[in-house]
Amino acid sequence: MFFSKKLKKLNVSHCFFSRNSGFSKGIYRSLNCGIGSNDNKKLVHKNIKFVESFLKIKKNKLKLMYQTHSSKILKINHKNLKKKKFKSDGITSDLKGVALGVLTADCVPILMYDKINKKICVLHAGWKGIFKGIVEKGIKKFSKNNLNSLIVAIGPCIGKKSYEVDKFLKLKFLRQSKYYKKFFKPLKKGKFLFDLRSMVNYKLKKPE
Repeated sequence: MFFSKKLKKLNVSHCFFSRNSGFSKGIYRSLNCGIGSNDNKKLVHKNIKFVESFLKIKKNKLKLMYQTHSSKILKINHKNLKKKKFKSDGITSDLKGVALGVLTADCVPILMYDKINKKICVLHAGWKGIFKGIVEKGIKKFSKNNLNSLIVAIGPCIGKKSYEVDKFLKLKFLRQSKYYKKFFKPLKKGKFLFDLRSMVNYKLKKPE
C-alpha cells in the first residue's frame, strides 16, 4: 500500500493498493477489483469489500469505472449516484461520502484533489488516454482560479526500464510534439523504452 504525503497531511482518505492482501487465485492472484474480468465474481467482491473496509467506505459509496483507454471523464452527481459502474477512464465528484476508484496494472493512476472546493478526480492514464489528452482534461475539471490549491498524486505504474514500445508509437507522439522525444530512449533497432510516468508529470506541470 502506498500513500501521498500531501493528501495524508490534509487528512484525505486515500490509498494506492498493491496486488497484495487480495483473495483472488490462479492467474488473478491479487487484490483484483475488476468486475469486468473473468475472475471469480465472489472473490472480486471480497476484494472490493476489503478496500471499502480499509478506507471505511460505506456500502455502495465506492464508484468504479469500466475503463476503455479513452479520455472520457464523467461527473458523479445525485442523478447518477446509484449507478454501480461508469464507462469512462476518469470520474470526478464533490459529493460528500463518495469514494472514487481507478484500476491499473501498468497504466498510471492519478488522484486529483481541490482542497478549497473539496472536489476529487481520479484518472486511468495509459498511453492511449495520455495521447488523447486525459491528463489535460482532468485538470480542466477544476476551476482555473483554484489550480494553486490542486493536489495531484501519481500512483505506481510501469517503470521506464520495463516499457518497451516500437517506433510507430514514438512517431505518433512526436507528431503531437517534438518535445516528447525526451520520453523515448533508444533500445534496439525500431524499439524504445517509454517513460510514461515522466510524460504524465510533464503534462501536469506544463503551462497552458
